[in-house]
Amino acid sequence: MIPNALVLTGGLLHTSDAKTAHGLIRESNRFNIVGFVDSASAGKDAGEVLDGRNRNLPIFASVNEALDTKPEYCVVGVATTGGIFPDSMLADVKIAIKNGLSIVNGLHDYLNDRPEMLELAKQYNVELIDIRRPKNRKDLHFWTGAIKKLEIPVIAMLGTDCSLGKRTTTRFILKACSENNIHAEMIYTGQTGWLQGGKYGFVFDSTLNDFVGGEMEHAILSCAKEANPDVILIEGQAALRNPSGPCGSEMLISGNAKYVVLVHAPKRKYYEHEPSWGAIPDLESEIELIRLYGSKVIAIALNTEDCSREEALDFKNKFHGRYNLPVMLPLEEGCDDLIPLIKELL
Repeated sequence: MIPNALVLTGGLLHTSDAKTAHGLIRESNRFNIVGFVDSASAGKDAGEVLDGRNRNLPIFASVNEALDTKPEYCVVGVATTGGIFPDSMLADVKIAIKNGLSIVNGLHDYLNDRPEMLELAKQYNVELIDIRRPKNRKDLHFWTGAIKKLEIPVIAMLGTDCSLGKRTTTRFILKACSENNIHAEMIYTGQTGWLQGGKYGFVFDSTLNDFVGGEMEHAILSCAKEANPDVILIEGQAALRNPSGPCGSEMLISGNAKYVVLVHAPKRKYYEHEPSWGAIPDLESEIELIRLYGSKVIAIALNTEDCSREEALDFKNKFHGRYNLPVMLPLEEGCDDLIPLIKELL
């Protein structure tokens, strides 16, 4: 039996800052999600807030109102800029602790570094679990080169920006593989992947830079040795050229991912919607950049934010014609179009 958990979103469930919560709405194998605490969306169903689909996940205005769901944990379901705790959520955390709930926190703002929270947790005999706290040096791995001998194909989900759905696309491809008798495994690289029940991976942005490549290699090789999958999928982070956190080359070089599914939002013009950060380069240059790294884009997945259904289909057809690649609409149509390519790789 997996434990019951509430998800705290502090009035942000309807925003992109709650992407951790959004992942848990879609799937969680580590916790049984019994409800959400979000004053701005209270009374609604969390699935309806996310994408209009009722998932029997009630939203409560306060922690106290949600206690009848019999939670054992409270999960912090937001990923704020800089990973800082919103003050209003700290009040919810204190209430949860006083009701005997352990806290699972994926922010960089560690609860175990707050003396008041430590004392409160001790008083009520609960755990404070900061999943983004860096590993101890003795537990980190340095890159060895053994990944070069791996024969299992590795596919990385890279994006042209942050918050495009790289993890969600990975989960959809996992599902499509399972339905087609292909054994696929996922390497998680963020806190949400762990919260959803990921077995292999590490939290990328809390890993000492010297060991990112080694942790990537170790996760892939551990997965290959223990699970012996047909194909390994890597959840991407950020983007190769996003100035706030350029990322992705580690997956191509250290992880030896020779194949890429490129996730793109055709209506997004600037990195994280911020003009001062610069315009997102066109897909041609991103595909070429990935080729120069020694890898190949085998498909495009579209994030259809701000698109009507007709616009989404139009972008799909246009990009397919332009790049001669499978173009997927994961949220609208799933990722079955990738299966013939994966079978070719096998």
